Amino acid sequence: MKKLAIIGGKGFENPENFLDNFKKLKAETPFGVTNSDFYSGFFNNKEVIVLIRHGINHNIPSFKINYKANIFALRQLGISHIIATSICGSLQEEICPGEIVAIDQFIDQSKHTNLSYFDDLDENELCHDPLVFPFSQELRDLFIEAAVKKGITTHTKGVVVTVDGPRHTTRAESNLYRSWKADIVNMTTAPEAILANELKIEYAVVSLCTNYEAWRTDIKPATKQEKDEIIAGNKSAITDLIKEAISKF
Repeated sequence: MKKLAIIGGKGFENPENFLDNFKKLKAETPFGVTNSDFYSGFFNNKEVIVLIRHGINHNIPSFKINYKANIFALRQLGISHIIATSICGSLQEEICPGEIVAIDQFIDQSKHTNLSYFDDLDENELCHDPLVFPFSQELRDLFIEAAVKKGITTHTKGVVVTVDGPRHTTRAESNLYRSWKADIVNMTTAPEAILANELKIEYAVVSLCTNYEAWRTDIKPATKQEKDEIIAGNKSAITDLIKEAISKF
């Protein structure tokens, strides 16, 4: 049976803003206690589990997230599909701050060395499954259809480079990633996608562009305040997008 979870990124720290009849959950796993908050509730009249990726107070930076515990806990709760949100920096002129990207590929530049549930298994038990399409096409189609219906500017594909953070890319890194035909940079997608795929959980993410990365020479780097304003100004649009997608799930 299908069961849906939402992993909320920055801008989705308060479940009161988008969950009805919610209650907090505790989750312990063989990979430690989750360091983010879990909630069960109703989103657009459908029961979902919500993981607040960075914590209610947004006090868990990307490089300190216990991804293995988080994704495993969702599997323990019977989750079959995950919809995630994130923010990103743009590597391409046509992806503008305030626009959304339905990611379809990733390049993992994070330095997490323990991104597998198979690290303690015999060599014959290791998972060498291909990861040609790391994101759920079923969920991506729901996003895209919802964006068309709601009139929300959404790029229907995009290659994300995931880095650890907390810093943004240097100009040299930005230009390198552009030469790789990457479209955006963020700090959370690759670890979640890798682990979800290992557990056979369908996973997809929509990423809100908050700024141009350092390859742009004609503008100043965006400030934290400017990026926060982009997030605040688009929170309702992303909520509407997810609600519409869930209504068709």
